[in-house]
Amino acid sequence: MTFLPEFATVRRPLYAHRGMVATSQPLAAQAGLSLLQAGGNAVDAAIATAAALTVAEPTSNGIGGDLFALVWAGGELHGLNASGAAPEALTLDALAERHGGEMPRHGWTPVTVPGAVRGWADLHARFGRLPFAEVLAPAIRLARGGYPLSPVLASGWARAIRIYQGLGLPIMEEWFRVFAPGGFTPAPGALWRSEAHARTLERIAATNGAAFYEGELAGQIDAHSRATGGLLRGSDLAAHRSEWVTPIHAEFGGHRVHEIPPNGQGIAALIALNVLNGLDLPEQWGDPAGLHLQIEAMKRGFADAHAYVGDPRQVPVDVERLLSAGNAAAHRALLGNLAHDPATTAPSSGGTVYLAAADGEGGMVSLIQSNYMGFGSGVVVPGTGIGLHNRGHNFSLQPGHPNALAPGKRPYHTIIPGFLTRADGTPVGPFGVMGGFMQPQGHLQVVLNTLRYGLNPQQALDAPRWQWLQGKAVEVEHALGAQAARALAARGHEVRVQLDPGSFGRGQIIWRNPETGVLEGGTESRTDGHIAVW
Repeated sequence: MTFLPEFATVRRPLYAHRGMVATSQPLAAQAGLSLLQAGGNAVDAAIATAAALTVAEPTSNGIGGDLFALVWAGGELHGLNASGAAPEALTLDALAERHGGEMPRHGWTPVTVPGAVRGWADLHARFGRLPFAEVLAPAIRLARGGYPLSPVLASGWARAIRIYQGLGLPIMEEWFRVFAPGGFTPAPGALWRSEAHARTLERIAATNGAAFYEGELAGQIDAHSRATGGLLRGSDLAAHRSEWVTPIHAEFGGHRVHEIPPNGQGIAALIALNVLNGLDLPEQWGDPAGLHLQIEAMKRGFADAHAYVGDPRQVPVDVERLLSAGNAAAHRALLGNLAHDPATTAPSSGGTVYLAAADGEGGMVSLIQSNYMGFGSGVVVPGTGIGLHNRGHNFSLQPGHPNALAPGKRPYHTIIPGFLTRADGTPVGPFGVMGGFMQPQGHLQVVLNTLRYGLNPQQALDAPRWQWLQGKAVEVEHALGAQAARALAARGHEVRVQLDPGSFGRGQIIWRNPETGVLEGGTESRTDGHIAVW
């Protein structure tokens, strides 16, 4: 790198030796750190943080959402897909009968089986050290005792209230009772608590998650669905299982970038990296010629992902071909000096939390969970505080498409944890960028910032971002600069300068020094991010 951009001199990374937890909400990060200090490992800390986030950031995730994780343990990287499938009663015919063939954003219809709780239990069963009840205790205390809202959280919460009031859906009555009680006004410093949420977490803790899928909580979910026109049933919950998977990767700059395989969209970032790996990228960060190539490569990655990614349990996904040198070369040959329209589906909004955790023994976790589109479906199960996600909205409604809606099928999934190792397999650490279809774009930019431009974790996250929207349309953060925006426009990109950083993702990074074991962490300036260190 020939110079340090202005953003690279504003904030600096944090360092620790015995443990570190980085996430988008300070109280959740501290919950995870408390488990490390109590003798737990990185997985205990990650689960504690994830559970606390369902309380402390319900605008982006919840007990009724999905989860993916990458875990470095025992000298290797393990992947967990804890995403749920469509209910057996959710078919294209049922969708046509209910909604004229269109998938709504809210209400019961887009609700798929939530996988996060089973994901917590499965991570703990394989890698956890402390008792499960102890791991969930900080989240329970947070729900019962309450906490003051942080600024970005409060803003998202207020926005959701405005949107839901405008929808006027009767099914959202319980949502207002839980998340807007007695005229509660979300503002920085406003206190919120949920006894129902605390009791639900206690039942999950006491049963290692079983109550959610086959016990008391499953019965309450089933009963509410039957009473209010939902398609989710207790049998769908009981049939759900997480899946341990082998991570996939791409090589770049003497390193390997690891992602969860489909049905996740991490493969889109890897395809883009493969395309760029054969190019001589400019040395200077922010060079418009380099930005153009990044955007064009990312479009290629999305085109493949949207065409071929679905649930491999029902429709095979040829990951080897998609990540092959031949596929990268074919895409690379089509890159030009002008923007192209990839003719693929337009990305939509998301709502997700990410966390990175590391202990002093070498263990590291990259974990992401989500309710999608903010609070999700808007359906809350009475007496439980469980807000259900709306992941079904991400199915294709085109018969025969790999991601076409079908009973028992998991949708194309936006949430993707990342992990970086050196080419020889030495671990570097976890990273992630949340935000719907911004996620692979954020992964690509963070990886390039790190491996091509030599930025530290905080700089890599703070760097101004671009975001492909659809066709030739691209949003750029205003900090990227007018010169870069004009240069991209001259190459045919339809450039929009976005003043609100909220749509460009929110991420965290933890790198471990292989010689000293020192941890180096960064967290987003675009959210209420925090790094808890020990």
